[in-house]
Amino acid sequence: MNLGILLLGVIGVIAVFSGQIANGLSIRMLLQPTAFIIVLGGTFCATILNFDKKTLLIAIQNAIGIFKREKSNTNEIIKEIMQLSIYARKKGLLALGNVLNEVNDNFLARGLQLVVDIGNPQLIYDILSSEISYEEEEELISSRVFEALGGYAPTFGLVGAVFGLINVLKDLTAIDTLGYGIATAFVSTLYGVGIANILFLPIAGNLKQRTREKILFKELILQGIVSICLQESPTILEEKLLAYTKSHDRGQI
Repeated sequence: MNLGILLLGVIGVIAVFSGQIANGLSIRMLLQPTAFIIVLGGTFCATILNFDKKTLLIAIQNAIGIFKREKSNTNEIIKEIMQLSIYARKKGLLALGNVLNEVNDNFLARGLQLVVDIGNPQLIYDILSSEISYEEEEELISSRVFEALGGYAPTFGLVGAVFGLINVLKDLTAIDTLGYGIATAFVSTLYGVGIANILFLPIAGNLKQRTREKILFKELILQGIVSICLQESPTILEEKLLAYTKSHDRGQI
């Protein structure tokens, strides 16, 4: 997600509300501070009780990060792995220790260090795949925070609506304002459903997508490390690595 997509989302929301206002919906009816406080206050309180402080801070940082465009370096890492594979076949696996300082990616450098120190492809795969699984679980926690926010918001929207109806129905003598009061009571439901589906759940989905891209990138590197350890043919290695890339990127490698 970048600022352009965010702008499109904002324009979409404005278009929806503009259409409803043009259809006769009162702006004053939509502006209900009490409903806003109930929905956001209840949603954030429930989420804070559900997650620890560290998780919440990381989730906020990751959510801010989705608005920054990240340049993919998949093609560059494949080229680097290919060069390392050719080097290892010519000089031997132990010679990789001489070029570790030139490797930019920390995960790749760690994997190559294991190749030099251990030299057992299955053991290396088990160690690094466990690290990837742990990292994936850590990354997914942020998306779960926003999924929780997206789940709580509509619930507290209903809570606000119930409070509003109780307040309206306690006095049925004011028939003239009864309809307006009931309509106003449901504004909190609109807030809850709207905030969940316009903000919280899209952020959760975006965080999940970014996590999957990070994990696929690590899995690509892991495949390269294991292949280097097995001293496989560069042609075979290239085909294995290309399987992790999108079809439209293949021609750029």
